[in-house]
Amino acid sequence: MTLFEVGLNSFGEVATDGGRVLSDAETVRLIVEEAKLAEAAGLDVFSLGEHYREGHTDSATPVLLAAIATATERIALGTSVTVLSTNDPVRLYNEFSTLDAVSGGRARIVLGRASATESFPLFGYDLADYERLFEEKLDLFLRLEREEEVTWSGTVRSPLVRQTLRPRMRPGGIPTWIGVGGSPGSVLRAARHGLPLMMAIIGGRPQRFAGNVDLYLTALERFGRPAQPIGQHSLGLVADTDEEARETWWPHWKRVVEALAAERGFYAPTRERYEAELDQGALYVGSPETVARKIAQTARDLRLSRFDLKYDIMHLPREARARTIDLLGREVAPRVRELLTPRRRSA
Repeated sequence: MTLFEVGLNSFGEVATDGGRVLSDAETVRLIVEEAKLAEAAGLDVFSLGEHYREGHTDSATPVLLAAIATATERIALGTSVTVLSTNDPVRLYNEFSTLDAVSGGRARIVLGRASATESFPLFGYDLADYERLFEEKLDLFLRLEREEEVTWSGTVRSPLVRQTLRPRMRPGGIPTWIGVGGSPGSVLRAARHGLPLMMAIIGGRPQRFAGNVDLYLTALERFGRPAQPIGQHSLGLVADTDEEARETWWPHWKRVVEALAAERGFYAPTRERYEAELDQGALYVGSPETVARKIAQTARDLRLSRFDLKYDIMHLPREARARTIDLLGREVAPRVRELLTPRRRSA
């Protein structure tokens, strides 16, 4: 594994081509092509989310990742979030054990409770059971990964009695991360189970998550767990110049934040707020050197071993997406690793 991993996250957001909005099917096929670009550019991981809303095409994540697996050879394939609360752990195990087999051992998964909750009514779950669903299903999923034969009972699904699932995952299961949006309880849960931590940081100064990192590392030690990787997921775009990147990203970011402001009470997306997010916040937008320096600084501050850039945003032109992928892999990632490599002092 690379010492510091750099990857891509997609939420399957619909792209444009020459001003024309692509269809859902065209966007799905584009994502497969973009994963191939990511591998060619030398990136470490390509991940997909799980959403059930207009403009997103990532609702069948394991299917799309399996398609990508047959089109690639090296790049790790994972999820930026899998909503475990509204998935069945048995079905999820079978899907990802199959993906791991098809891809030759490249499958990963990030499990989360969901910040977007459309899947709850869609699959017949009650938001009042938000915590219980995740806790019980996480326990079952981890046991399926770690044990050959599982007997389990709980309140959120039927029990299992001496059940062995096929195809089997590799011993110990696939790399399984816990995704957190800032909740200390989620941080402690990851530490208690001895799982890597993936922090979704989409606004404000990333350094404000330093307390969560301290909590996680302290809790790992308290629970007697070995050290685990810490990763960050954030939004951004890479272009040849800072000005090109800033002006390309601005109208798309503005529309998305306007929608979030109406839906969840987010801040108003003013140009001043945008510039502040670029300069000090969690938007990684700019030239390769600008983005590399910002990632490296955050990695040092938060003790990261992985950074994933969410490169797609609603109706972003496909050429801008492709350019981000290429520059991130060929220029940003090597520069980040260079900046993070301690310099040897001359004798």
